[in-house]
Amino acid sequence: MPAVSPDPCAIVLATLNAKYIHASLGLRCLAANMDTHGGPGLRAQTRLREFVIQQRPTQIVEDLLGLSPQVIGFGVYIWNVMETTQVVRLLKALRPDISIVLGGPEVSHETREQEICRLADHVITGWGDVSFPKLCWSLLHGPRPLMKVIAGEQPPLAELALPYGEYTDEDLTRRLLYVEASRGCPFKCEFCLSSLDKTAWAFELDRFMAQMQLLYERGARNFKFVDRTFNLKVDVSVRILEFFLARISVGDAAAAPDIFVHFEVVPDSLGDRLKDLIAQFPPGSLQFEVGIQSFNPEVQQRISRRQDNLKTADNLRWLVAHSHAHVHADLIFGLPGETLASFADGFDRLHALAPHEIQFGILKRLRGTPITRHSDDFAMVYDPQTPYTILQNSTVDFVTMQRIKRFARYWEMLANSGRFVRALNMLLAPGSAFGNFLNFSDWLWQETGKTHEFAYEKLVDLLHRHLTEARLLDDALVRAALLADYQGSGARGRPRCLAGLLDAAARQPAPMLAESGQARSERQARHVAQGLLAFEIRRAAAAA
Repeated sequence: MPAVSPDPCAIVLATLNAKYIHASLGLRCLAANMDTHGGPGLRAQTRLREFVIQQRPTQIVEDLLGLSPQVIGFGVYIWNVMETTQVVRLLKALRPDISIVLGGPEVSHETREQEICRLADHVITGWGDVSFPKLCWSLLHGPRPLMKVIAGEQPPLAELALPYGEYTDEDLTRRLLYVEASRGCPFKCEFCLSSLDKTAWAFELDRFMAQMQLLYERGARNFKFVDRTFNLKVDVSVRILEFFLARISVGDAAAAPDIFVHFEVVPDSLGDRLKDLIAQFPPGSLQFEVGIQSFNPEVQQRISRRQDNLKTADNLRWLVAHSHAHVHADLIFGLPGETLASFADGFDRLHALAPHEIQFGILKRLRGTPITRHSDDFAMVYDPQTPYTILQNSTVDFVTMQRIKRFARYWEMLANSGRFVRALNMLLAPGSAFGNFLNFSDWLWQETGKTHEFAYEKLVDLLHRHLTEARLLDDALVRAALLADYQGSGARGRPRCLAGLLDAAARQPAPMLAESGQARSERQARHVAQGLLAFEIRRAAAAA
């Protein structure tokens, strides 16, 4: 028997996060409702345990068994299902008497095909706020349930206890806090699990805002809203924005804001009331994730995505030019019927709008999503292993798909890192930004044969070689651009192509980036400081 911990419990709520900085909102929703929907005293018998996917399964199992639980519930997602399966396999081998309960989007569909579901004692599909506490009470006090797969009960949101009191002081000071003003989504984009929702449901606003105030009073300063459609109802959006704006000191332009708020917005719906508020937020305080996915009208219609492309472009243009918000725009490659040429057109269109980051994703077949209805007509072949990315389809063959996956990885390293603003603009112009970067991606793969583990100094030298040898650009101009980027990054190494210039620059004061607020990522700081410069460079190039 494992050693009993000083604080044993009956129930453990556990998950494997991608990184420590992520704090699971789902676990805290379950914990907050243990007494409300399970039974008196159940919360006191429950412990939360969060791990990261990089930890050894034996280490995780030792920690869990040290709590001597009778029930362990796991939150299972596309990013942790393989590692969680290993943990569950070990637990059932060591302690088959412990009831293992699974929940989360990855196990809410296609349960019969999954090893982890076969290993577990119970699987709750869909919402677990009510069903998990009820199941735990039955497992501890009887009668034990007969069903292995339990359809989650979806109650009115007013009946749910809010989870924000479950965040610890350590969470507030060291982690990104996830919050939700609403659940669900009214849109039906077929690649997304939210397409299965009937609509969006909002939490009672006064109740939600009271919880945000309590978090703020406790010291919370980083808030990531997981709402799929934050700006769906303008009155709600306005009140939330006013709440955070009122807590940011905007009088002193030199003072860095200590609040950071992230929202996912509908790209073609940004009225004047919202714009007026957004424009008042200082640099480093506001981030928008803008889902574009595709600018191809035929593809949009095929996957049931409603989007006014002209309004979307206008709103993005406004955000970049007239606000300090950090704009993160999403595209998906591999959608049914999208060709390499049509995607390139959409990429170039988005790039010309100058968002601070273009998140270039590859289509994934999330379990349960309606995207599978196109599998036969468009010969969609997906990787059977997580994260189930598209391998090929009728318009993009496997070899091309591999090229684009490398493009996406290199784009993340060079463009989204914010460390190559000047050199990147030299790389992407003139002509098609997509075509120019694809050529660089192919060249980089041929030269190195790898997509990871690039030292920053090595990337500087490789980019110099490509721009001067493959693109035949002026060596002095290339080095000057790379030097400015390198100094602005704060790096302290010595790329070979800059050795002489760095020696000379060492005798002069180096430019410094402005701070962008407490707990703000260096990456965003670079984008905030340099984003308008990049926009002006692109706009000037387009005018020429």
